[in-house]
Amino acid sequence: MLTLFEKMRAVTLILVILLLLLQYPLWLGKGGWLKVWELNRQVKAQQQVNLKTQERNALLDAEVRDLKQGTEAVEERARSELGMIKRDEVFFQFLDQSSGQTNKQLAIQAPASAVPSAPK
Repeated sequence: MLTLFEKMRAVTLILVILLLLLQYPLWLGKGGWLKVWELNRQVKAQQQVNLKTQERNALLDAEVRDLKQGTEAVEERARSELGMIKRDEVFFQFLDQSSGQTNKQLAIQAPASAVPSAPK
């Protein structure tokens, strides 16, 4: 027969094996700590990439807005201040009511012969 010491030893061994079997999913399983730590590391790395991308997108957005607004402003000044009108073009200028100006629409028609150095 087994002695009391051998029985306790067998029970302890069984309990240790059960404890290890219960700990396996916690550490190495699908939702274990090691997987969570790895996913947290990946999330932090992706957040850094996203932050850099957002900064780059903001710069590109500002550049696009400047190009859109800047081109229109430059063209408007060239047409109104320098008289640059394309050949056979009719230039209409609509004055904004909110700027305190009158409600009239101005139309300027300039034939190519009236503009000494009209760009083609």
